[in-house]
Amino acid sequence: MLAAPVVLSYNIANCVTRRLPGTLTVLQEKRQVMIEAVSCGGVVIYHSKILLLYKNYKNRYEGWVLPKGTVEPGETHEETALREVKEESGADADIVEYVGKNSYSFTVPEDKVEKDVHWYLMRGRSYYSKPQAEEYFRDSGYYKYHEAIHLLKFDNEREIMEKAYELYKKLRREGNWD
Repeated sequence: MLAAPVVLSYNIANCVTRRLPGTLTVLQEKRQVMIEAVSCGGVVIYHSKILLLYKNYKNRYEGWVLPKGTVEPGETHEETALREVKEESGADADIVEYVGKNSYSFTVPEDKVEKDVHWYLMRGRSYYSKPQAEEYFRDSGYYKYHEAIHLLKFDNEREIMEKAYELYKKLRREGNWD
């Protein structure tokens, strides 16, 4: 009776090398599943300040981010963005305009995730915010643009925030921002 194979190493050709009893080596293709995900979020502005959340996940993931989350079945992108802003930050906001989409990928064990995030410029109703502890948010608040641009952890979120803030300034100049 042969013993179960033992994995010795992964090679760069995405194959698994297994050594069987009797020094026989077998290469098997390692299959990686591609997962597509869609999230939506908001750049919430109140009195010229931008809402940010501080996330700390077991001291492995740490940094300031914009509120966003996954689209649930039956939800529109707008509904998702509003729900996620409310859930993650406690803030009440209204959608003003679609800002754009960014895309990125990351890996989880055995799989690669391709994620699209749709962003909306939102008008906050007050300075109130309360970070959602269940999602590892430890702090939240409204920051001046020059502070927020330096605090944000991810370049793609910085780019979206810049675009949203330019749109906000344009709307203010035109008298279309309360």
